[in-house]
Amino acid sequence: MKRNNHKLLTNGQIIDVESGAISHRAIEITNGMIERIYEEKEALPGHIEQVDLHGKYMIPGLIDMHCHIQEAFAPHFVAAGVTTVRNTAGDTQTLSPLIEAPIDAPTPMVYASDSLIDGEPGLWGPTQPGNFVTDDPEVARKEVRRQASVGAKFIKVYGLIQADVLRAVVEEANQVNLEVSCDLLHSKKIDAMTAAKLGVTWFEHASGFAQGVYPNWHVHADQEKWTHINWQNPDQEKIKNFCEEILQYNVKLCPTFVVQDQAERLPNYWDPDNSISKTSEEHFEEHWKFLLKNSDAVQEQTGFLNTFVKTVAKTYADLGGTVVAGSDTPALPGIFPGMSLHRELELFVEAGFTPLQALQAATIKAARSIHLDTIGLIKENYVANVVILDENPLENISHTQSITHILKGGRVYQQEECLASLKNETQS
Repeated sequence: MKRNNHKLLTNGQIIDVESGAISHRAIEITNGMIERIYEEKEALPGHIEQVDLHGKYMIPGLIDMHCHIQEAFAPHFVAAGVTTVRNTAGDTQTLSPLIEAPIDAPTPMVYASDSLIDGEPGLWGPTQPGNFVTDDPEVARKEVRRQASVGAKFIKVYGLIQADVLRAVVEEANQVNLEVSCDLLHSKKIDAMTAAKLGVTWFEHASGFAQGVYPNWHVHADQEKWTHINWQNPDQEKIKNFCEEILQYNVKLCPTFVVQDQAERLPNYWDPDNSISKTSEEHFEEHWKFLLKNSDAVQEQTGFLNTFVKTVAKTYADLGGTVVAGSDTPALPGIFPGMSLHRELELFVEAGFTPLQALQAATIKAARSIHLDTIGLIKENYVANVVILDENPLENISHTQSITHILKGGRVYQQEECLASLKNETQS
């Protein structure tokens, strides 16, 4: 299908991810936006190029709410139908070519934070691009102001941050109208409730919840003293009580089930075995090879939390809390850019969510959670980010992988086109 900024998508079946309704209506796209949606029997204009989608299903472009994108593998996301990503820690200057890319580029729209803010000595080492380390609240305030000035959309804090520094970060972020996100997996002193009371909004990997449900436990504790915790069958009453209390602070969860699931499976991780995963494995070969050699350590740190995180997320969602889908690409072997979000949706369903609820977590709920009001739905005056499928994902969530084409800002792509652009960028 050739590039055209004015086209009609006809004969396809639009899935309304808000209601779950399916309708046969035509979509008129102009300059990257959905200009009009025609009713089923309404006459269509004859002067516009038509794209016949007979028998196909259309869903909004997917949104990966937790990843660490780089230009080198960005087209993988669009090839997999992921047209928007939330980048949770990085360097906005390095990402500027992606952030400023044309609406119809074969790379996703990027909603990004800047460097994560951590405490001494820094889980990823001392201060460097993507990682800012301090135990001084005033230095942290200055860093928040710097990040706001370079266009960060939110602030990310990490597991060694001190409570007084976290308080300063939240206060300063409030002054510049930015939300604060945290990854507390490695925290020994700050649990999710403490962070929520300080004003943290986002909890990546549902981190800090284990420390809150089981006070004084943390991943660096002597686990021999905590053998009474059955991580495969966690205390649901304690989890519900904790979720009810933290819900009062309107926090948002991005559980990244796929991280815990792949960690638990190592070294035999989930692999869709397609062109996207194959090129991903080539790109991340050295990084993933190192992690595979240390599979036991990865499992001990993350994999054992698999069932616990699923229980937390489903409980919190059932109570009315916001839970969205993310992948943490490219954290571990098998966290394929783009494709891992499809695995995340399968895991949402395994955790007890319906296929529609899983889709919402990667479309409309994701968009609304970060206050973006022109993506996440197939609707007039929304960006024309659309994934075209052979099969109905409401019948089986795995059908989100039956992609035939992707519309990114109104431009129609085949998966191989996106991967070809990846190779061209790598060679140039």
